[in-house]
Amino acid sequence: MSSDRIRWSHKSLEELRTFWNVEIEPALRRNGHDLEERPGYQDLLEVGYGGIQDALRRHHGMTLSEFLEGVGYPDTGSIDGYQWEIEDATTIDELEGFLRTARRRRGLSEHTVRSKRTRLARFARLYRRLHERAEFVDRTRTRDTAPEENGRTMAVFDELDRQLDSPESKLHHLSDVNDFYTYLRTVRNVAVYNPVANFRDSVYEKWTRATPERANRDPPALETAQVRSIVSTCEDLEDRLLVLATCAWGLRRGEVASLHHDQFVLSDDDPRVVFGDGRKNGPGSVTLQYGVTDLECRLRSLSERDSWGGYLFPSRASRTGHISPDTVTNRFKRLAREAGVVVRGEIPTPQHGRRFWYRTYLDAVQALAAQVEHVAEEQGSADPRVVVENYLGEEQARKRRRTVMREALTDAFGGSVNSEESSRKTG
Repeated sequence: MSSDRIRWSHKSLEELRTFWNVEIEPALRRNGHDLEERPGYQDLLEVGYGGIQDALRRHHGMTLSEFLEGVGYPDTGSIDGYQWEIEDATTIDELEGFLRTARRRRGLSEHTVRSKRTRLARFARLYRRLHERAEFVDRTRTRDTAPEENGRTMAVFDELDRQLDSPESKLHHLSDVNDFYTYLRTVRNVAVYNPVANFRDSVYEKWTRATPERANRDPPALETAQVRSIVSTCEDLEDRLLVLATCAWGLRRGEVASLHHDQFVLSDDDPRVVFGDGRKNGPGSVTLQYGVTDLECRLRSLSERDSWGGYLFPSRASRTGHISPDTVTNRFKRLAREAGVVVRGEIPTPQHGRRFWYRTYLDAVQALAAQVEHVAEEQGSADPRVVVENYLGEEQARKRRRTVMREALTDAFGGSVNSEESSRKTG
């Protein structure tokens, strides 16, 4: 649905919030936006819903930022020097410890951690307002307080139910608070119970019912035959590499757009693209399981240009020197459209290709686990994936996974595994 065909002025504020949940958020997700992160006006323009900003200002006296706050996207500030405003040192120490763990051990991005912090702070401040002191850490140290504490936390979420507009936002708050209490129990061993453990499936099950099903929000993975069809429409090496970068390397569209030759390490047995420590919610480098031969050919061709700036997808019209994420999406959709590929009635985006890569990787892990399942049974292990590491060793397990995945990618992109490997060895 295009923004210019939406009668924004006829929608009440409540209708706009509902429209956000059922139309705009799924569109953002399909376009590759991480819904853990606050979208901006440019993100809305990219999915055709930029008109909401003017409608909010003209008809509701509200900024886009204020609207986003009401549907669960807080305006987060600096990660340092945060003011919790609850005046309980023990609770603050535990909250900050939980967030440090989320950032360092779980590898969450700074933006995601800030969003979690804002939701936890809203819970903590509301708890203090309703119950005088934010002592919800100390009150979980003994089961004697459990009935009263369950009631206190329920009162907080009852108030959040009234304050927040989006059911999905309410679930985000409940999920973060539940994770915090789980951290207190299992990591810190300072809590003996979790007062919100059963809230989602019992007390606040209505929030789940009111939230669009994940199957309707998450873009599905492309099928192997669909990737093969898209590849068949590629007219040149540049098109093929764009499909490789999304479907075979699993990169986000913004990462694809700005790929630079300095990021590629192709001189050893572990060809990879390096992003460093700033990559959002992912490892600092990605192994190139397939397509290295095409990549090397493209880099050689570009290096012969007089004014090449080093980008894999250069653009003379762009101030950055490379194509934009929107261009990646548009080119991918053009190829898919020419191939006649449709997913749930829509032309697929790079996000569908990235999910193909992810599903292919999981299939490779499961296939390798199945190969050693008999060993797992002999060892009495319920999880063959653990036996893969113990039985084969980390290095051998990694090589076997890559072989399985390379075979799957070869099926999608054509050619043969042997020709891909021999070209690299002789190149």
